[in-house]
Amino acid sequence: MGKGLIGKKVGMTQVFDGEGNRVAVTVVKVDGNVVVQKKSAHGKDGYSALKVGFGDVKKLEKEGTEPRWRLNKPRTGVFLKAGIDRPRRHLREFRMPETALDNYEVGQELGADTFNNGDWIDVTGTSKGRGFTGVMKRHNFAGAKASHGVHEFFRHGGSIGMSATPGRVFRGKKMAGQHGNARVTVQNLRIMGVMPEENALMIRGGIPGPNGGIVTIRPAIKKQTT
Repeated sequence: MGKGLIGKKVGMTQVFDGEGNRVAVTVVKVDGNVVVQKKSAHGKDGYSALKVGFGDVKKLEKEGTEPRWRLNKPRTGVFLKAGIDRPRRHLREFRMPETALDNYEVGQELGADTFNNGDWIDVTGTSKGRGFTGVMKRHNFAGAKASHGVHEFFRHGGSIGMSATPGRVFRGKKMAGQHGNARVTVQNLRIMGVMPEENALMIRGGIPGPNGGIVTIRPAIKKQTT
């Protein structure tokens, strides 16, 4: 629980650490983060959090009509109420202690320097959609043996039924179905580099989603911080 940023996944590259080891990293652009609202536990919301906006919104300029943002009116009104002249496409909330809210102001721009080199973080995004897949691709099943006696059953999941008791298939049984396109959080990733000029972070390893996907970056909840 604490600070956080919204970013756009750029792609993967590699860097070398202090010992000369090659490390794969994912570059995430975090420019354009702005504080939209501060929620207080003593207010009508009942909890303390920071609402952050991210992502450019284009303006619709059509002859004979007044220019307007390509965003619905309720979402646009959130930014107008906060006194922010340029709305953002995405909104996220980051829970934090009441005392930490004093470090932020509505309209404040947040950049890559929100985090430090070496920080442990959790990254949340939407995984790549792979459509309807079988059990071998979706759940890493081994499949049936490809030898004598196996007839058109090489990639099947096997029997899923039961006898008279309980006489049904348990909920959550691993079967073929929709694969990917789901909210995924990868925990305990480390920031290998902060680039303030480019407003980007280099995160060790891979993160969910395709290049250009939107991700949320938070401090790791399973790592002790001082």
